Amino acid sequence: MIVNFIFKVFPIVSRELDYWSAKAEQIPDWELRTQALSSLRSKKFHAQGGSVYALHQGTELAPTIRFIVALQTISDYLDNLSDRAGVIDEQAFFQLHLAMAEAVDPDRPISDYYRYYPAKNDQGYLEKLVLTCRQQLKKQPSYHLVLPKITAYVQRYSELQSYKHLAVETRENRLRDWAQQNLNPATAIYWWEYAAATGSTLGMFLLFAVSSNPALTAKVVAAIDAAYFPWLTGLHILLDYFIDAAEDEKMGDYNFTIKYETSSECLERLAFFIQQSIQACRYLPQRRFHLTVIRGLLAMYLSDPKALTPELKNNSLYLVRQGGLESRLYHGVCGLLRFFNKL
Repeated sequence: MIVNFIFKVFPIVSRELDYWSAKAEQIPDWELRTQALSSLRSKKFHAQGGSVYALHQGTELAPTIRFIVALQTISDYLDNLSDRAGVIDEQAFFQLHLAMAEAVDPDRPISDYYRYYPAKNDQGYLEKLVLTCRQQLKKQPSYHLVLPKITAYVQRYSELQSYKHLAVETRENRLRDWAQQNLNPATAIYWWEYAAATGSTLGMFLLFAVSSNPALTAKVVAAIDAAYFPWLTGLHILLDYFIDAAEDEKMGDYNFTIKYETSSECLERLAFFIQQSIQACRYLPQRRFHLTVIRGLLAMYLSDPKALTPELKNNSLYLVRQGGLESRLYHGVCGLLRFFNKL
């Protein structure tokens, strides 16, 4: 799986990203062009990591990667437009994120995504991304079974992004109220952990991948949803925030890991999410694949230079060990990939 990921998946991801970079270069509006190119350059590893789902049994490699890269590019671009352009308009954020909802539902009409946003002329860039996703949906024989779940993931994601980028004085209250209204108390997680779990695109990618199976059942779809949300999706985004904490503080960005009272509590909760993710995925079809994804997440995020600063290194290596021997092996592989500028 590692060999296929590096030598089969990565080259296709690179070609897709190059294609979208060329499209982004043609955006007339300076702000939109800047944010599109910045998101593609600085968040390349999001598309690389998410494309592991193209290796799920039964998928067709290139079309699955095309969908994953396009949807992740929408996500990263909208994140930049919400976070880096000085806009704090909730209505504008919700309107922008209609692009994600329409990318995963071919029956929805195309909207004017920039209707409430100050910059508008992207020469069709965002709409092209949406249509690329929709073209891939038509090839999936069981997409009708995953559509309700994937729509729910996108809805939660859009709500998170719209509230998280509001003005500093209002965003936490909006986020907390929204999360507390929606989280299931039986999962025993904090409201900010629920919010973090909604920020992952991994569940969307997996649901798309499994919809290539004509024998897919509603029971399997429900099992995937229960395993991934909030456990694996929560682990994904909490790891992201864990390594970005110092950078986010400097930039004034909201980081969910600051809600923990101590660094020890943060570490304990991350370890808890690792164990819950491993346990939940043991009961899925192709459990070996999902366990590899969990260990790969630990390896990718915790091999980032930000995770290996003097302040974080010991804690990062502790979390890698929570994934077992394979996680440590993948961590070493990711270190080599970073050394050779492949990740």
